[in-house]
Amino acid sequence: MNQIIEIYTDGSCNPKYGIGGWAALILVEGKQIIIHESVTNTSHNRMELTAVINSIEYVKKEFANINVIKIFTDSQYVVGIPTRALKLKSKDFITNAGKKLQNTDLVKELIQLIDSMKIEFIKVKAHQKVSGLPNYNREVDKLSRKIVREQIKSSLDIRSATK
Repeated sequence: MNQIIEIYTDGSCNPKYGIGGWAALILVEGKQIIIHESVTNTSHNRMELTAVINSIEYVKKEFANINVIKIFTDSQYVVGIPTRALKLKSKDFITNAGKKLQNTDLVKELIQLIDSMKIEFIKVKAHQKVSGLPNYNREVDKLSRKIVREQIKSSLDIRSATK
C-alpha cells in the first residue's frame, strides 16, 4: 500500500552554550512517533536541518511503500532548500560572496534525500497560540526547547559538581 507520511519538525539552540535539540513527530498508519536528540557545538539552522534529515531517514528505514513524505516546518531556511538545490549544486555550495555555504554537509544530505524520493515541504507559522485543535508544530517546538533547557541544566550541574 502506498502511503503518505506527515512529519512535523523543529530545532532549537542556545547560542551561548552551543547546545541544541531537535524533535520530530511522525504521523503514520494512525500512530504518532516522536524522535528527538540533543546536540552540542551546534546552531539553530543545524538543528532545523538535522530534525528533517533524521526524520526522513527514520521513515525510510522503518516503513516501506512510501509514496509521499510531507514535512511541516516553521523554518523558512529549510523550506527554501528544494527550490535552491539546483543553484546550490551548480555553484558547488559557494555563496555569491565566494564563501562556503554554512551547513554544507547537512544541506547536501538533505538535497540527496529530496532527490531520492517525493518530499513535500509545507511552511507553518511558528509559535502559534493554543487552540482546541491538535498543533503538532507547537508540540515539537516545545519538545526541542525542553531538550535544550535540560541539556544546559545537566551541563551546568556537572560543571558545579566538579568545582
